[in-house]
Amino acid sequence: MDAPASNYSIRDEIREYWSMRAATFDQQVGHEVFSEAERRGWHRLIRKHLGEGRGRAALDLACGTGVISHLMNDLGYRVTGADWSEAMLDRARAKSATRKSDIRFIMRDAENTMEPRASFDVIVNRHLVWTLVDPPAAFAEWFALLKPGGRLLIVDGNMGRKSWVAQLRERWGRLTGRAARPRMDPQWIERLERIRTQVYFSGQMPAERVVDLLLAAGFEHPVIDRGLFDIHFAQARKMSLLRAAERLTSDRFAICVRKPEQP
Repeated sequence: MDAPASNYSIRDEIREYWSMRAATFDQQVGHEVFSEAERRGWHRLIRKHLGEGRGRAALDLACGTGVISHLMNDLGYRVTGADWSEAMLDRARAKSATRKSDIRFIMRDAENTMEPRASFDVIVNRHLVWTLVDPPAAFAEWFALLKPGGRLLIVDGNMGRKSWVAQLRERWGRLTGRAARPRMDPQWIERLERIRTQVYFSGQMPAERVVDLLLAAGFEHPVIDRGLFDIHFAQARKMSLLRAAERLTSDRFAICVRKPEQP
């Protein structure tokens, strides 16, 4: 007898996973901003690639609890934060109310936002691209959402590529028989790994491969920026020595591209 059909998909699992993480998301270094030095680093990065806000419309995709949304708001952008998880958005709205910001938070699928075409001056996202099931469709969507001349800033990393520190830690664990202590609940780790096997970038995600897909979607003038040391150093100071070393040696990057002025 055939098993009953199910509409449950990898997208549903991604939403459930991040909804489950929402309650403790802001407790982790690398998610929330824990120092003025890190805040200054983020502001520098945003200004470098997107400029000052001056009331321009910005879309923060996969906004989570609104960390990047508030950094954009600091710089004068008129921000919309979109996320697939209502639990994350609840946290984002509560934070916005506390800070008395005017950020608009909405539940949307990053690959199909249903937002008006050509309605944003800039789009930004952090640690979203590796979770995409269909990056070409997502990049086409983001291209359509931008006004002519609008810019997209992606902050992510090649998390499938282990740094020399991570490799050394694994070898030491094998030699001593002492594995590194898990950084989160083993059930969460198992679920995250299951998700990783089903997304587009299930292995490595080199910045150059992301750029190729962005160019295919119609974007131009790509810039790969690995000069994020001020952000990562500020984060590393809040970590254990080993985790700090891994953060500073991992392949993390920002990518900025632009929509052409004329079709």
